[in-house]
This record gives sequence, C-alpha cells and structure tokens, in this order.
Amino acid sequence: MSQTNTEHPDDTGDTELYVVVTNHEEQYSIWPGHRDVPPGWETRTSPMARQGCLEYIREHWVDMRPLSLRERERQP
Repeated sequence: MSQTNTEHPDDTGDTELYVVVTNHEEQYSIWPGHRDVPPGWETRTSPMARQGCLEYIREHWVDMRPLSLRERERQP
C-alpha cells in the first residue's frame, strides 16, 4: 500500500499536520492544522504533512507577485 504525505510524518520526523492558507493578495503559507486560521487567511487544503503542503504551494503559487501588483501591471 502506498503512503501519502497526508498520512505520515515528513522526512524531518515532524508529525504535526498543517494546512495551506492564502491571504487576500493570494500569497501562500502553511499553518498548524490544529490552530484557528488567522483573520484574513483562507484554508486551501485539508490537514497534511508539512512536505505535502510545500508541494501544494510549489504547484499552485506560480506567480509570487502579490495580487495587487499583478492587477496594477495589467492596467494600460
């Protein structure tokens, strides 16, 4: 049976589960899964190992510029 990052600790031995969160500027971060997400941040994943969160961020956060800057650059 295969093991996923959502079920097992990462290579560092960290057994805590985290969630991926984003803010209004579409900036990503990880947050401890057992804590309330701070105001202004939204949960994007279910709780998983830290490495799984980092992989999710690597796949989804393809433009590191804040949303406000991206929108400003699109204006003529």
